[in-house]
This record gives sequence, structure tokens and C-alpha cells, in this order.
Amino acid sequence: MIAFEIKEDFNGNSLLNLKPYVLSTARNFHNLEQFINLHTKTHTHTLNTERKSTFSLAMASISETIHIFFIISSLQVSPTLSATVVEDLNNLHPPPDFNSTIMNNCIHNPSLKYCNSSSPMDLNEIFKSTIVASHLCNESKNPNCVESFPKIGLRSRPKITPLYLSFNFFWKYCPLGIMSIDLSNNSLKGAFPIDVLLCTQIQALDLSYNQLSGDIPVESFSVLANLTFLNLSYNHFSEMKVSDTKFFQRFNSSSFLHSGLFPGHHNYTIKAVILLVGFPIFVILMISCTGWLCFVRPDFLPRMLRRNHKFTTWMLKAATNGFSKKNLVGKNEGAAIYKGILRDGTRVKIEIYKGDVSREIRDEFVEECKLLVQFQNKNLIRVLGWNNSRRTRAIVTEWTNGGNVELWLSESAPSWKHRLKVLIGVVEAMCYLQEQWPEVDYDLRTGSVLLTDNLEPLISRFKIEYQHRSTKYVYKFGLFLLEMITNRRPLEEFERGEAGFIEYIRMHYPENLQLVVDERMMLTENMFDQAEQGLGLGLMCTDQPTGKLPSLVQIYNMITRAYKSCPILTSENLRKSHADGGHGHKRVQFK
Repeated sequence: MIAFEIKEDFNGNSLLNLKPYVLSTARNFHNLEQFINLHTKTHTHTLNTERKSTFSLAMASISETIHIFFIISSLQVSPTLSATVVEDLNNLHPPPDFNSTIMNNCIHNPSLKYCNSSSPMDLNEIFKSTIVASHLCNESKNPNCVESFPKIGLRSRPKITPLYLSFNFFWKYCPLGIMSIDLSNNSLKGAFPIDVLLCTQIQALDLSYNQLSGDIPVESFSVLANLTFLNLSYNHFSEMKVSDTKFFQRFNSSSFLHSGLFPGHHNYTIKAVILLVGFPIFVILMISCTGWLCFVRPDFLPRMLRRNHKFTTWMLKAATNGFSKKNLVGKNEGAAIYKGILRDGTRVKIEIYKGDVSREIRDEFVEECKLLVQFQNKNLIRVLGWNNSRRTRAIVTEWTNGGNVELWLSESAPSWKHRLKVLIGVVEAMCYLQEQWPEVDYDLRTGSVLLTDNLEPLISRFKIEYQHRSTKYVYKFGLFLLEMITNRRPLEEFERGEAGFIEYIRMHYPENLQLVVDERMMLTENMFDQAEQGLGLGLMCTDQPTGKLPSLVQIYNMITRAYKSCPILTSENLRKSHADGGHGHKRVQFK
């Protein structure tokens, strides 16, 4: 290869200075050196003599003005002289005085790209760019690469186009003479080849019929002040509003046909169909989902949108793991009792009543539940809600770990003071119901009154009864009080049930109380007196024929006084109680 420094334009016939350069060592360019020597012996007078030689010249034009540095390549005399661009890039190296040549060019023409680069000048990159320019000029079939490099024409050249696009250093020092770039129909994939926009002087750019995708570098286009022809058609760019970009307003829609930049008629049709068909379907699905949430799983809705206190069967199934046997804790009176956890983490007890019942009964059930959820007393079980479906009715209440009073009496042998505390809580709940909800009936059996961890009693069974009789509840409390003192089960231990139980106590009251009072209680003398008074109060409450029943207020005052006067059971009291033969109380004489 031979390098020249020209001091006239390409159309002139005179050459002020012709300097042949051997661009590498003899080892690397043995054949080329022989070729140069051969021709320098026979053609040494004028440039016209060189042009009449049998080889063609191609050059990489850095500038089409004076002081242009170019390389003559693609020598065709011998097959051994031809080389690919990759081979030349690997084998050729800048001549020793290449630096001074570049500096002279910059002095004479400061507009050259390598002269205006913000980064330090890279001579190796500049030299390589001349090699690529030489090959690319010939590949683009320019008529005379010695004189000009007006266009890059790689249309339908898919094998070499990606290679030339990869030479970033060439585009960085893009020859100023290039006015047109055609890279169409090459099946190029990936992002927009932004390096081609470094040729800021171009007037035409064609990237049509490729498979480019992604966003268009709009800001990079703004430097192409001379661009008059642009074709980005038939690609897959991301959609954008081309009309909103000032630069692209100079081009008509034919520059962007099927480019993906703006939706075509077909896309509009698809979107219209999606809108007309998809939107109603979306609305129907939303209504269906909302309806499902409202009627099946309202616990997924915000609290303000939920139906208060109403539980669906699906909610109960979710809370009990599908009514699993593991969650079944008991059965009574036709009801299955489950423990469960609601979606918000609340632990609950769920009583489920199955079986077909009339609509009238279901309506009565709902009315009762609506009333029960309004209770606000610490000694009444908190009713959270209900379920009323065709074959299932259920009541959801708070969960308690303390069991019921019956189990507590038989298993824990509670002290007298603890029993008084439970009695006070029960009477307080009875007073609340009598004053606020006189129509509510309730069960006071020791098996139905629950206990919290703090030994607070909870009346848990209710029924609406509009014929209210206060005497009935006094009688119920009397039986409850007698059971608390004696730890006996009227319905299980006596043939005549409650009547037999009351008769049994009357038989031993007051002479043989040691046979009646729960012997496991550690009673002092004062406590035994209180227990005796308690038995008397219980018999008074159950003495219905006389009609001399105490009121709930009187009962409450009596039990409260006993509780306050009851001392804390000390170890000394316990030793005295145990010294009495294990009967649990010291007193043996009775009034």
C-alpha cells in the first residue's frame, strides 16, 4: 500500500509532493514492496502515469479539500496483494512520519474530525479508519475512490454490513465527503445503529427493511442539519409520537411506513376491537369479582365495605380449614363446635347447626343474632356474627381458653375467694341483661358459663324470650350458687335432678354442712361461715313457693361483702385446714 500527501484538489493534474510510504516492515509486506519497487522504476514522473497503470486505486477520504491524506488500497495486479479489511487492520501499521502528516493536515484543515476530537488523538485509530474507509469505499461501488468517497452503499449486503457497523473508530472519524448512507435490506437486528449518526454531514440515510427495534435516539438526530432523505420503514421500533418531534416533522409518513414508530391502520383496528370487546369483558369480570367478594369472601374487602357481623360459609370454611376434624372441639344439642382463625388473625369459636329449617326459624335466628352482637359487658361472651344459609346456621363468638365453670370446679379445686369472684361476675352480667335486655333469656348452668384466663365468667348461651320473668333468673342463680359451693351435678348425681339436689341440701342444712360443702376448699372459720351463708342464700333463691326471693341487687351486695371480707389464704391457714383431718375446714360445730 502507498500513502500520498496531495496539495491540489482531485480534479487537478499537478502534484506538488508525492511521497511513497512503505507502511510496514519488509517482513509483513514482502510482495507489496516488490510491487512498489517494480512500479517506481517505470513510473516516477507524474500522477497521470500512475493512473494509467494496470491496478485500481481506492482511498479513504478524510477531507475533500486541500491537504488530504488518503491511502491507496485494493491493488489488483496480483492475487497475493489482495487482503480483507480484517487482515489489513491486523497487519498494517502507521509509518514513522504518520504523526507529522496528521498534524500538517490539521494545520491546513482544522475542520477534520480527528482535529476536533475532545479526547486525545489516537493515531492508531485514525490509521485504522483510513484502512476501513479504503475497503468500504470499494465495497460501496463508488466510481472513483481515489477522487471521492460520496456514499456508503451496502444495500442487501447482510454478510459484511454488521462488520462495518462494528468499526466504531471509522464512524468516529467519518470522512466528510460521505453524503449518503444506505444500509437497507440487511436484516439488521437489535437497537438503532447510533454510530452512523456520527456522520453529521450526510444528506440521506436509509435503514429500511431491517429488524431494528427499541427506541429511536431522537436527540442524536438533531445534529443532522443537512439530512433531506430518511427512510426507517419496515422495522420494529418502539411506538412514539413522531409528529411531536420537531426534527421528524420535515419528513412525511412514507419515511416511517410499518416502522412501529406510530400505529398503522391495522393497529388502530386491533386496538378498537380490543377496546370494544375487551372493555365490556373487563367490566363484567370486575363486577363478577366484586360480586364474588361481596357474597362469598367479603373479608377480602376493605372494612368499610363489609357487611357487619355476616359470615359466609366460605369464610367459615377458610377459618376452620374446611371444617376439619382437627378443628372440631365438641358437639352439643345438635351443634358442632369448631375453633378457627379469621383472616385478620382473630381466634373464634364457631357453633354450626345443620339441617333444613323453615324460613320463619331462620329469620328468628337472624333477629336473635342481630341483638346478641350488641352486648357490651365483660361477663357476656362477645358475639362476632352469624351465618344463615339454606342448610347451615352458625354463631361466631370469641375464643376462650379457660373452659367452663363445671370443669374448673372438678379439676382445679378453686379456693373460696376465687369462687366468690366468679359469682360476682355472673351477678353483674345478670344485672346488665335485666336492665338493658330484659327480653334475653340465658343459661346459667355451670357447664355453659365459660371462663377466661383471668377467671372472668362469661355467660355464653342466650335465647330471645319476650315473656320475661325475673324470678326465673333468681332461681337459676340459686342453683348455680349451690353447685359452686358443693361441686355436685344435679342432673347427673340425683334421680330427681334439680329438685333432688335442693332436697339433699335442705336435708343437711345447717347441721351437717360438712357433708355438703366441697371438702377440697381450704376454709378458715370465717370462710366456713360465709359458705354456710351462701348455702342459705342459694336455698332462699330456689324457694319459689314462698315467693320471698331476694332481688339481684340484694344478691350482689351480699356476695360482694363476703368477697371483700374474705382474707387471702396464707400458708398458716392452709396448715390449720390440713390439720382438720383433710376435710378442708376447721369448723365442726354448727348452729
